[in-house]
Amino acid sequence: ALPPRHSGLRLLEKKAGQTEKDKESRVWGRANGAGNTRRRRSVYCSAGENKRERERETDTVESYRMDHHHHHQQHHHHNYDGGENDYMHQEDDWDRDLLLDPAWEKQQRKTFTAWCNSHLRKAGTQIENIEEDFRDGLKLMLLLEVISGERLAKPERGKMRVHKISNVNKALDFIASKGVKLVSIGAEEIVDGNAKMTLGMIWTIILRFAIQDISVEDGLGFCALIHRHRPELIDYGKLRKDDPMTNLNTAFDVAEKYLDIPKMLDAEDIVGTARPDEKAIMTYVSSFYHAFSGAQKAETAANRICKVLAVNQENEQLMEDYEKLATDLLEWIRRTIPWLENRVPDNTMQAMQQKLEDFRDYRRLHKPPKVQEKCQLEINFNTLQTKLRLSNRPAFMPSEGKMVSDVSNAWGRLEGAEKGYEEWLLNEIRRLERLDHLAEKFRQKATIHEAWTDGKEEMLQQKDYETASLSDIKALLKKHEAFESDLAAHQDRVEQIAAIAQELNELEYYDSPSVNARCQSICDEWDSLGVLTQKRSEALQKTEKLLETIDQLYLEFAKRAAPFNNWMEGAMEDLQDTFIVHTIEEIQGLSTAHEQFKATLPEADKERQAILGIHNEIAKIVQTYHVNMAGSNPYTTINPQEINAKWEKVRQLVPQRDQALIEEHARQQNNERLRRQFANQANVIGPWIQTKMEEIGRISIEMHGTLEDQLNHLRQYEKSIVNYKPKIDQLEGDHQLIQEALIFDNKHTNYTMEHIRVGWEQLLTTIARTINEIENQVLTRDAKGISQEQMNEFRASFNHFDRDHSGKLGAEEFKACLISLGFDIGNDAQKRTGMMDAEDFRACLISMGYNMVKQRLLISMGCGQDQFADVIPMENELGEVEFARIMSIVDPNRMGVVTFQAFIDFMSRETADTDTADQVMASFKVLAGDKNYILADELRRELPPDQAEYCIARMTPYSGPDAVPGALDYMSFSTALYGESDL
Repeated sequence: ALPPRHSGLRLLEKKAGQTEKDKESRVWGRANGAGNTRRRRSVYCSAGENKRERERETDTVESYRMDHHHHHQQHHHHNYDGGENDYMHQEDDWDRDLLLDPAWEKQQRKTFTAWCNSHLRKAGTQIENIEEDFRDGLKLMLLLEVISGERLAKPERGKMRVHKISNVNKALDFIASKGVKLVSIGAEEIVDGNAKMTLGMIWTIILRFAIQDISVEDGLGFCALIHRHRPELIDYGKLRKDDPMTNLNTAFDVAEKYLDIPKMLDAEDIVGTARPDEKAIMTYVSSFYHAFSGAQKAETAANRICKVLAVNQENEQLMEDYEKLATDLLEWIRRTIPWLENRVPDNTMQAMQQKLEDFRDYRRLHKPPKVQEKCQLEINFNTLQTKLRLSNRPAFMPSEGKMVSDVSNAWGRLEGAEKGYEEWLLNEIRRLERLDHLAEKFRQKATIHEAWTDGKEEMLQQKDYETASLSDIKALLKKHEAFESDLAAHQDRVEQIAAIAQELNELEYYDSPSVNARCQSICDEWDSLGVLTQKRSEALQKTEKLLETIDQLYLEFAKRAAPFNNWMEGAMEDLQDTFIVHTIEEIQGLSTAHEQFKATLPEADKERQAILGIHNEIAKIVQTYHVNMAGSNPYTTINPQEINAKWEKVRQLVPQRDQALIEEHARQQNNERLRRQFANQANVIGPWIQTKMEEIGRISIEMHGTLEDQLNHLRQYEKSIVNYKPKIDQLEGDHQLIQEALIFDNKHTNYTMEHIRVGWEQLLTTIARTINEIENQVLTRDAKGISQEQMNEFRASFNHFDRDHSGKLGAEEFKACLISLGFDIGNDAQKRTGMMDAEDFRACLISMGYNMVKQRLLISMGCGQDQFADVIPMENELGEVEFARIMSIVDPNRMGVVTFQAFIDFMSRETADTDTADQVMASFKVLAGDKNYILADELRRELPPDQAEYCIARMTPYSGPDAVPGALDYMSFSTALYGESDL
């Protein structure tokens, strides 16, 4: 039940209505005339200036207005005895007929809602439905704390009815403690949403805490009212509360002289009278209202347009910045991919090593800044979309081919081209190294073989046996047998030469044609030697019957000297053979084999001495019996001098081989040191990066402190991560030393430099994205008016159902989260059975403040989890259709998951105070004087210069029937601002 309306309350209602219509502007009215345009702009653009003085003026104006409200009520109800608690007896005089008037109730609901919000905004919140939003008692207690300046008892945070009744009773007890008699108003009616009782309670609060203490006798109310709208007329700071006569006369004189308000009252009518005439005061106050009300609308409209245009200009600049950054990054990727995809190898080690150095420069110098640019591009895009969404603008669509997905796809192609490029380079270097080694080995063996075969064809083609004596024939036959033995011994070398040539062809050696030609020549010559040897053998065997004399000693010398000579040639070849090893074990194997070879030298020396002994015996026989042997061994071309020379050569090559193995062993030890040095650092850096990734993930989902605290914490982490960069650079240096030493594997660690690089880049990207997410949450919180307590509640609910700590909720997890926050949405099983499973019911009870010890007590008494859940039926009011609508809001891309940012946007969407195209259109209509078009002069008069020119440049000419020259169409311009048409 509420008292009837009167003129003082209408004034309060009109002020509240204006506040509801234009929430973003707190300026109450302005003076008439274009001369105050500059002052109005400064009010909007510098709202923070002179804040204390404006608050003092506003409080005094409101006090003045409510004072007249109270006095008028006293005048209207003659039953008041003038005591301190007259307002307690107002229900005796209420007009009961008005309680049944729906229009009257609607007006009071609107007025009281606005009055409550004017105080609740100081605490960062507001209400939408007066009988619903006070049901749990939380905002009712908060309202009393704000208007009284006192602390009430701690409220109950549970969601059950008993908690709500407890909170409302605490509020009613506080009202009663202030001497207010509450008749027929109980906590149950407020909790049940009884509109009449709720409005009556709010009216009682207004009487006690607003109207009772208001007075106009000191004159400050009139002065504040004038100064609030025309500050240049009165210096409010010089007024004194103890000088009411001066204050009143100043206000009356200024109002008559500058505002054209007749002087209806004298100061003596108020100061010298115990009870000033209410009607006279209200009549005079109404003159002020009419003088200022017109200016209020125009100023509000201009402020709204300024705000909208400023947001639009800022968003356009962000769009241009995004387009430029995306264009530059895509162009760099376009230029880089062909370079990485070029896998045409060079023929020299030096050229390939230069390519490897160029690739290292790319990974260390050129790519990291581009990684940062890509990350910044995604951050700018997300920030822009958040700002557009918060300002109720359509989402930003970049130019064709410049979407974030396009950049990511291009980046993926870059990564694909880069993948394996370094491995290809190293394999090519290794291949060239192998090719050089094989080519040198081929040349050595071919040279030795060609030296051996030199003259062999001519020798085999000789006809000396035709005129030789028997002894000569026998000598020729034995010599030929020795040659066949020697020829067979050289078969392995020919096969080795052919195998090496084949391997060079398979490895695509650049000089393969010359190798193939030389190999073919050797093979052809070898086949020719085989044919010629066979022919000569047959000829000697044919004449063997005629020749019987043979020198056994020469034959024995030849037979033993030939293999020994081959052994020495093989030994010299092995001792001079180059080698490639990559580990200590391999060089140790070569050293062991070399030691085993040196152990055979004494036996070889004995064989040499035996062969030389045979030659000495031949010489002794020749000398003793004067045998004419033509000065040479007929069975072999090998002589003692050649054997001694080769033996001496072998002895010289052995220490040279020792030195080469020692040097290679030292190099491999140094390589092992480099491996261990790299592994020791990599085994520390790799786990450190993983640990930091996990810590960042925990920070992003924990609720320690405010969002600003989390943001500061993350930035400290970012600083510590950046300070770790020298260790990465040091590891890069060690890795370069390893590559320069041609070390291709490392058994001491599982981390490669590429692993560390990728992990480091992911760490930098993750901390930047996490900071951006928290910044967007701050933007959302500030734009939507979400309190830190609400934000913590949202985060707690979100984290509870994010069981895998991924930072995202699946559809069913999101549904359970909504249920825990009070949304009545059932899952499929609930729709079929009307029941809630144990986990969802437990989450719901916790969110309502229910003590889970009671649940455990029930379970311990024999009521299992399933039975405990089965006793709780749950209604399904919204069902899948409503849930599908909600999912389309929080998951527009149908990814099947809900991020925390989307969750906050949804939870705050219903209370958002955003501009619309219709509101902007209405504001332009006010500036245009209710015309369907607006003129350029009107825009320049009402808006700041830059924003006025912005509108003039983009508004199309108005073409309606009432058009005049220079008329501009503000309606199509307003719709274009919100994406409903093209700007």
